[in-house]
Amino acid sequence: MSQSDNQPLDVLGGITAEQFLSEYWQKKPLLVRQALPEIADLLLPDDVMNLALEDEINARLIKQKDKDPSQWTVKSSPLVKGDFQKLPKQWTLLVQAVENYSFDLAELWKKFDFIPQWRRDDVMVSYAPQGGSVGQHFDFYDVFLVQGYGHRRWQLGQMCDENTEMVPRQPLKLLPEMQVHFDEVLAPGDLLYVPPGLAHYGVAEDECMTFSFGCRMPNAASIIDRFSDHFAESGKFNNPLLDIVRQLPTPTGEITQKELDYLKGYVLEQLQQSTALDGVIAAFLSEAKFPEHLPEPDELEASDLVEIVDTGYELLLEPASRLLYNMVDGQLQFWGNGEALCVAPELEVVLRNIADGQAQPFNAAFQSNDLLEDIAHLLNESILMLLPPAE
Repeated sequence: MSQSDNQPLDVLGGITAEQFLSEYWQKKPLLVRQALPEIADLLLPDDVMNLALEDEINARLIKQKDKDPSQWTVKSSPLVKGDFQKLPKQWTLLVQAVENYSFDLAELWKKFDFIPQWRRDDVMVSYAPQGGSVGQHFDFYDVFLVQGYGHRRWQLGQMCDENTEMVPRQPLKLLPEMQVHFDEVLAPGDLLYVPPGLAHYGVAEDECMTFSFGCRMPNAASIIDRFSDHFAESGKFNNPLLDIVRQLPTPTGEITQKELDYLKGYVLEQLQQSTALDGVIAAFLSEAKFPEHLPEPDELEASDLVEIVDTGYELLLEPASRLLYNMVDGQLQFWGNGEALCVAPELEVVLRNIADGQAQPFNAAFQSNDLLEDIAHLLNESILMLLPPAE
């Protein structure tokens, strides 16, 4: 964590990251007035409407019928201009991963650098006219709801889980009722943290946009799936196992408990080999959430970079990418966009700082050809980007 545990943070209303994590994180909500005033009018409704029409964007248009607002429809990407004609009174546009198209918005993730990078999901923008909503619902992930434009009324209710009853025959997972214990209107710059499982209901008081900084944990099924891919790609695991020691015959149709325990034990033994599983999990956590948002870079050579050394450029993480590291036996290991990375030792500290959210000056320290080749590779893979000097 780049910020001190004991430093009061404006984004948390003057409490420390340590206090927030111990008292609020995944436990209870937190309302902070003017937590992020710089987000106000960062994007305007037209910006989001136009972005929703782009081919690679993941967006949803949610509508409630005028004659019966309890009936909902959802249209997912691709969206076209015609989808926004003859709209009902109550509708909402959700656009995912908007930070990949707004560098200023991506930079605001640094306000939450007390949460690991791999926990970030994306920044979703919810735009709605007065009365627009996505209904009473809950999520399985943490979210910081930040008002960017207009006003939205938020109500919070009971804790829910996978067994909670849902409204039947609707395209959204909606709650039939909420036990409201929180009712506040957020203005631009205000923040509301909502932990996983807490029922919430947001309704636009006027034309408004809310930025949802979502933080999601991976599910066990995805990790097991990645590890099974690792098994499949390894020749060691593709050969038949040796049989158990057999001393007495068994019935032809029976699989004995001893045989099941042997096969299960072998698989569990492989799972317990931490170095293999650690690498699989780290690579999985470093995968880009929206790889289709990664820019198509110009193919660079080390020689192309020589002329811009010490001219004011900075190296930083490409907003649509992920770059993670861990320390193993005193050695730094890196993963970027789902792949293990091998870089020159002189680059490790720089890469760690970039993974931690710090821009690094592209200066004379990078004069060696080996370092320039590594940097060119990371730029060509869209893991890093070069920020030109301010004019």
